[in-house]
Amino acid sequence: MKMAVFLGCTVPVRNLSYELSAKRVAGELGLELVDIPEFSCCGYPVKSVHHETAYLLAARNLALAEEKGLDICTLCSACTSVLTEVARALDTDEALLDTVSKNLGMLGRRYSGKVKVKHFVRVLYEDIGLETIQSAVKRPLDMFSIASHYGCHYLKPSEIYDKFDHPEMPESLDKLVAATGARVVKYRTQKDCCGGAILGVNEETALSMARAKLDDISSSGADAINLICPFCSVMYGANQRKIGSSHGVKYNLPILYYPQILGLAMGISHEELGLMQNPIKPRALLAKIS
Repeated sequence: MKMAVFLGCTVPVRNLSYELSAKRVAGELGLELVDIPEFSCCGYPVKSVHHETAYLLAARNLALAEEKGLDICTLCSACTSVLTEVARALDTDEALLDTVSKNLGMLGRRYSGKVKVKHFVRVLYEDIGLETIQSAVKRPLDMFSIASHYGCHYLKPSEIYDKFDHPEMPESLDKLVAATGARVVKYRTQKDCCGGAILGVNEETALSMARAKLDDISSSGADAINLICPFCSVMYGANQRKIGSSHGVKYNLPILYYPQILGLAMGISHEELGLMQNPIKPRALLAKIS
């Protein structure tokens, strides 16, 4: 199985360990992730400002993948949202496809509207499958208790994702965590937003949203948070100490990307998975494995 990997803007700059672990785990599971250097911004940041430009940015990326004969595998949930939305629209709306194609022509590109987009974790869940993942586990993580954060764009709007998981009662991440042998932790605020969407507009409110969830997860007894979106990592990882110091709390709650969790269960070294590059170093977790 071969797909074009779409890293987006945040992963290469702030979440390199996510890319490293995803590619390492994918290779072990027979999924080849192909880099396309010409990929650019997905279009999400300008979607609310200039719809046509956002569509053109997304369509250009889709066209680049189509030229290689590949579907797209994404790591960022926001990138997944806009690329999937545009791909679906161009596949069903001939007039829109014609308009976008004319604009693409000025960039020397063309797109026929057939590229499919899937989040990396959805590829693992649907295409690789839980049975294959379980069979790849060499070191069950039964010493870990892990709380998953689904985030806003992984499942919603559910229509563009074929409703592969329930948007209000999701279970795919919990099942993937359970497949590694780790204990799944349920908590009250599991469906709440990380606050990242308004960080640049109202930092105080954004950080208070993240704080509420950190408090909830910490009280649940989880050893770590399972994440699948780089910007959620900014809120729970990069801003964790800032939130804690401003409220007199020391969380020290590691955030792990799902491919890092799976990679550990598969027996891959923490160096290859980039675990010590994470904003909150998971030393206590690694000690449990040792």
